[in-house]
Amino acid sequence: MLALFVLYVVVEVAALVAVGSAVGVLWTVVLLIGGSLIGSLLVRSQGRRVLDSLRSASRGERSAGGAVADGALFAAGSVAMFVPGLVTTVIGLLLLIPPTRWLLRPAVMWAAARWLPQVATATRRMRPTVIDGEILDDRADGSDRAPKASGSAAILEGQVIEADTVDRPTGDFRKPHR
Repeated sequence: MLALFVLYVVVEVAALVAVGSAVGVLWTVVLLIGGSLIGSLLVRSQGRRVLDSLRSASRGERSAGGAVADGALFAAGSVAMFVPGLVTTVIGLLLLIPPTRWLLRPAVMWAAARWLPQVATATRRMRPTVIDGEILDDRADGSDRAPKASGSAAILEGQVIEADTVDRPTGDFRKPHR
């Protein structure tokens, strides 16, 4: 972790020295402040946009994977904007603009599916199981309650459906069968 921090400092200092010697110290400071201002505006506007896409994905109007990938890229760009430095500001700005997120979205989804197979399994299991059926009332007396057995709890008639055991490699339950 220390080596990563030292690498970050070396890259940022080298970038500041290179830009400062090319355009001057004053313009380098203007670039840093301007990038931060543009980044804060992008965080505000794109944050609303990403939240709207997550809401529409939760309603089923949009792909949930794409919305989550956009959210992850937006979060990484937001964090990069608040880390001091010229290189991190450029990376943050690139991750905050929609065309870059659109280009990187497939890579993020591929990485999530490859490195986190539990996520792909969990999203498959989240689809609801729909059981078609109908309610029949064949009681002759027309009473509103189910018949009782000797004054205790209601008697419910039905059919037992046996579920198989857990499939160990994936952790999924198999579908019940009759």
